[in-house]
Amino acid sequence: MEKKNFKRVHLIVLDSVGIGEAPDADQFGDIGADTLGHIGEAMGGLKMPNMGRLGLSNIKKIQGIDTEENPTGIYGKMQEASVGKDTMTGHWEMMGLNIDKPFKVYPNGFPKELIDELEKRTGRKVIGNKPASGTGIIQELGKEHMETGAIIVYTSADPVLQIAAHEDIIPIEEQYKICEIARELTLQPEFLVGRVIARPFVGEPGSFIRTTNRHDYALKPFDRTVMNEMKDAGFDVMAVGKIEDIFNGEGVTESVRTVSNMDGVDKLLKVMKSDFNGMSFTNLVDFDALYGHRRDPIGYGNALQDFDARLPEIMEALLEDDLLILTADHGNDPVHSGTDHTREFVPLLIYSPSFKSGGALPIRKTFSDIGATIAHNFNVKLPKFGESFLNSLTEKE
Repeated sequence: MEKKNFKRVHLIVLDSVGIGEAPDADQFGDIGADTLGHIGEAMGGLKMPNMGRLGLSNIKKIQGIDTEENPTGIYGKMQEASVGKDTMTGHWEMMGLNIDKPFKVYPNGFPKELIDELEKRTGRKVIGNKPASGTGIIQELGKEHMETGAIIVYTSADPVLQIAAHEDIIPIEEQYKICEIARELTLQPEFLVGRVIARPFVGEPGSFIRTTNRHDYALKPFDRTVMNEMKDAGFDVMAVGKIEDIFNGEGVTESVRTVSNMDGVDKLLKVMKSDFNGMSFTNLVDFDALYGHRRDPIGYGNALQDFDARLPEIMEALLEDDLLILTADHGNDPVHSGTDHTREFVPLLIYSPSFKSGGALPIRKTFSDIGATIAHNFNVKLPKFGESFLNSLTEKE
């Protein structure tokens, strides 16, 4: 049959929702990792009938989710080809890049040489300098910061350097200047991180609150992505959630900020109801930030069920010639040791109202297959990496 392309593609990244250890998990200390599997066990069974009908448990059996004899979606899983397991690496790979030199992460804090230079250049002492949750570290060190004027520096499992400071102690413009200095320092190859983030807060000890004046200083992707090709060809690229930050605005035509998973779904639905021609790209971060890193399988499971309950709204908002792609950027098994991401396969669930039937896709060898498929669909320049599976989808129309 004649290939009919989709007018719009909606790509949703369920941040960190992995589906079992990758073949190279041993190289990352992640043997046995299984984000969805272990959450299903911890919950005594996940209630996710909507993703189940698309074929989620056909990819790998998950407790509580039935396998489908006649799934409505096309299902499969993807293996990450790049050398990292962080947010930027996963998202950049989806858009056609291959990261062969990993960003640096700092599980023991940043090197003394970097901290010394940051103190010298800013004129302020540094406290913290360790992996921590953003809310936890300001409760721990906020009082000392207010008394001394020292800046709170911390990191996470991602390649980020975060700087927290009280807006009444260090004015917001000075906070931004400090972050610009940190960004300059961490562009050096020996210190390279993906993002420097300003994390301002207000309040009194015991009741600190982070403000909306967060600002990200990100790296630009090192090469053009499918998003750049889409934008330059006149298509819309609608970024929902932290997508704009991950790509430092490259290839984005419109960005919508979100504050939670459910707010992300609300904002995506508004985007879907708008008149645009191209792709929407959404990241739902709570799975990772609130539950994976905090090793909370029950909270994670409830968040998954909450998203599944909203999925019918998303599917009802699809036009006949829309395509929905659900996937993830890495794993973050909440019963695994430590607080780091986990090297896992990620699920791939694909649906369009035009599909007459579902079915299985072969395992994808790189996340870039998504970017190649989107580029193929819109007839823009294909990325250097990835293989389009568009023809497998149009056969289902």
